[in-house]
Amino acid sequence: MIDGFNIYLKTLKAERLDFSAKVLLRCWQRTKRRRLPATNPYGKTMPTDSFPPMAANEPHRPDLAEHFMECGKLGRYLTALDESRFVVTDDFRTLHAVPSAASAMASVCSKDALVAQAALLPLGLKASRGSTMIKDIYGDLFELIEQQTLNPEVQLSAKTIMEAGFTEDRIREVAGALSEKLTPARSRYRDFLATVKRLSQKQISAGDFRDEFMGFTYDVAGKLDFGIYSYCIDRIFQHEHVPAEAKALLTVEILKFPPLIRRELISNILAQANPNPSLVRFIQKEMEQRLEPEATMEITLLVSMKGDHVSLHDLEAMAAQAS
Repeated sequence: MIDGFNIYLKTLKAERLDFSAKVLLRCWQRTKRRRLPATNPYGKTMPTDSFPPMAANEPHRPDLAEHFMECGKLGRYLTALDESRFVVTDDFRTLHAVPSAASAMASVCSKDALVAQAALLPLGLKASRGSTMIKDIYGDLFELIEQQTLNPEVQLSAKTIMEAGFTEDRIREVAGALSEKLTPARSRYRDFLATVKRLSQKQISAGDFRDEFMGFTYDVAGKLDFGIYSYCIDRIFQHEHVPAEAKALLTVEILKFPPLIRRELISNILAQANPNPSLVRFIQKEMEQRLEPEATMEITLLVSMKGDHVSLHDLEAMAAQAS
């Protein structure tokens, strides 16, 4: 068991971002002249950079920027603080919806290039409405983002906005290009939901639904928020009127997906509240037969993290004790 943990932790180290989060946060702090209330897109209103005092023995609770950094360390898609869902592009549509430090972190850490690009837009708008000095400071921040992000589309967007002097026209152009990519994919998503409804009403076979699912997946790859795609998969597996055969066929296909996507989707299914025991046994059996032991261990640990049984801090502590 310890070997499995160490293998997983080596994977984490290989995927860690090689930038200083403290430098990124300090760069943003220079732009703040006063503290403004920020509306967290996950439901609560809180200060931009602090939480109420913790009890003496209460573990540290990260803010949204720190949480995004943790997701980056784990090589994960960005999630809400409570792990209830993945972050989507819509979360950054309102100027003050996400604290700016978290937006900056999202633009670097997000494995979803669409979310990373969307996170740049409110930062660019704030720069465009600031003084020359504020624009210069945001220029430093965007230069840092351009250097540290691993996504070429985000690099290009950051460079384009920065070189245009943070003009609102150029920011709208970037936003428009992003919308042109998202809109057809979301239309395709709505069409697929109709197919799910037909399946639940026994109007198509499980095999035909599998084919429809794969066609939908290929059509929206890289064009639909991962959070929306994941939500769709979760609902299919939770739907009591979706036949077990269809869920089994989808499981087999998802296990063929790239490791990062497979890890998130399968762990989500296994971490659902009140999962079907027979479905869980089937998925676990398929994982053992189709995946390497290390990949199975990664999914198992992520299920534990999503269920609040294991944290990143716990994993690091286990590794320290084992070494």
